[in-house]
Amino acid sequence: MHRESADTVPQGSNQLCPSSTKSHVATTLLPAARQSLSDHAVGTDPLAERTGQRQNRGMRTRLGCLSHKSDSYNDFTAILPDKPNRALKLSTEEASRWADSFDVLLSHKYGLAAFRAFLKTEFSEENLEFWLACEDFKKTRSAAKLASKAQRIFEEFIDVQAPREVNIDFQTRELTRRNMQEPSLSCFDQAQGKVHSLMEKDSYPRFLRSKIYTDLLSQTQRRLS
Repeated sequence: MHRESADTVPQGSNQLCPSSTKSHVATTLLPAARQSLSDHAVGTDPLAERTGQRQNRGMRTRLGCLSHKSDSYNDFTAILPDKPNRALKLSTEEASRWADSFDVLLSHKYGLAAFRAFLKTEFSEENLEFWLACEDFKKTRSAAKLASKAQRIFEEFIDVQAPREVNIDFQTRELTRRNMQEPSLSCFDQAQGKVHSLMEKDSYPRFLRSKIYTDLLSQTQRRLS
């Protein structure tokens, strides 16, 4: 029986990750995966062997893509609120004001989109998504929907091992858990404040130094020249 090589790239893998990501990063990050492929090769079950090879190749592809997450203006334009083929309606003055304060950044639709793009490069976008979910939650006017919306937010962002768990301290987590017994529009206030402070002190300064922000400023300046 013909056996696939452990290093063969599966057909169609280029659709998952650009060819530029097939660097030595994936091969150096996955010595354990290579050993696993060798272990499968000596097995007697052909189906298990092929399954193991596909799983490890898939892992290599995913790690290759993740290790090449880009921090660039071009990635930012792909998620702008306007359609990609529209001109960016942003002045240099507007973009420069994002550096005035974190809240100025969050209040601007392009600023929010750019900051979200930056957080994705750091794998910490759950902090912004939680803050936005809380802002939306506080606009809830239906008492019937209040409890169910609060539970969804708690299970997604606050609970231990939540799928998008935010970085808050134990006391804040437990206070929020107690608030869930009688949900109100303010039940996430302390947790939201902690996450806002974390982003403002930690992520925001790095965003202002990031290639996403500096490239965007350059784009707006070139358009005026």
